[in-house]
Amino acid sequence: MKILTFSTLYPNAVKQHHGIFTETALKKVMETGTIETVVVAPVPWFPFKHKMFGDYAGFAKVPKEEMRMGVRVLHPRYFLPPKMGMHVAPFLMALASRPAIARLMDEGFDFDVIDAHYFYPDGVAATLLGRYFNKPVVISALGTDINLIPKFYLPRKMILWAGKNAAAVVTVCEALKTELKKIGLAREDIMPLRNGVDLELFQPVDRLVTRSELGISGFTLLSVGYLVARKGHHRAIAALQLMPDVTLAIAGGGPDEYKLKKLAMDLGVQNRVKFLGVLSQKELCRYYGACDALVLASSREGWANVLLESMACGTPVVASNIWGTPEVITSPEAGVLMPSNTPAGIAQAVAHLRSNYPLHTTTRAYAERFSWSDTTAKKVGIYSRVRQQSASV
Repeated sequence: MKILTFSTLYPNAVKQHHGIFTETALKKVMETGTIETVVVAPVPWFPFKHKMFGDYAGFAKVPKEEMRMGVRVLHPRYFLPPKMGMHVAPFLMALASRPAIARLMDEGFDFDVIDAHYFYPDGVAATLLGRYFNKPVVISALGTDINLIPKFYLPRKMILWAGKNAAAVVTVCEALKTELKKIGLAREDIMPLRNGVDLELFQPVDRLVTRSELGISGFTLLSVGYLVARKGHHRAIAALQLMPDVTLAIAGGGPDEYKLKKLAMDLGVQNRVKFLGVLSQKELCRYYGACDALVLASSREGWANVLLESMACGTPVVASNIWGTPEVITSPEAGVLMPSNTPAGIAQAVAHLRSNYPLHTTTRAYAERFSWSDTTAKKVGIYSRVRQQSASV
């Protein structure tokens, strides 16, 4: 089958870790040997590459086309006007992507299905493109696209339109399926299809050796994610006041870095907070294995991949009890759900984990239940069913 993968959440030469979970899921599908794909990953148009323009300059530096892991990736540019951009993004994204997709078809890549990752604006744009090219569309809901964006009236209307017209709708957890129904998507065939974890990449390390190499001592928490408020790093920093013998390492980059460093200074815990910056997955694996627990204090998540990554390295987790997270943490060997998503709740959950700390081998064994094989097989099955239904129309 030929699949056109469509998503703004996809890594590129400038942002190597942006949407890496989409690339990982696609890699697993490709390994079945049944799928041929080209990725269309639109980026906002911006005219200047100078670093003074920050993230916007990064958009300008993204190549128009590249190869990643043997997969051809196209990056058409779409105009995203200030203020009103959120409401017109699906239309501008679809309009900008049309010529690139038409060229693909002229070159012989006459795809069977458009597979869109992220409901808005990506899934809406993909549905518009599906109508234009007369191709069925599969849309995957990942998190913020359903637990935040539908709060806005026009995006919610467009999400519902796309959901009703898609050939199939997938969510990464049951909680997002429930929310889609709550906002008005009345279809019974929404399929929860959780992400897996790459058990070959994320493996336990020699903890004593790795801790020594990384300069880690004492009970150490690891917080991983983009440095923005919804990821909850500020709550993890504040919790250190209640845990005087605990150290925190923060992996990630983002706009709140200065604010978080200032918070640590203001609270007097700066000597127990280490900012690691953006890490490669290989280096992240070492920190997962060397630290004593991952802390995820997010206010919104779909299916947080970092939870399973940490567990696969043998390290239990402490996480906020939101959205799909309770579907990931279902037993003590996995970790602990916070009683409240507050500094006090984090401290209480960490204390509970320390008094009932699981064996690293049992945490790894728990993660092994979440391999990609079942998810991948079901996703390929969806493609096949959608293609057959489209051919019979």
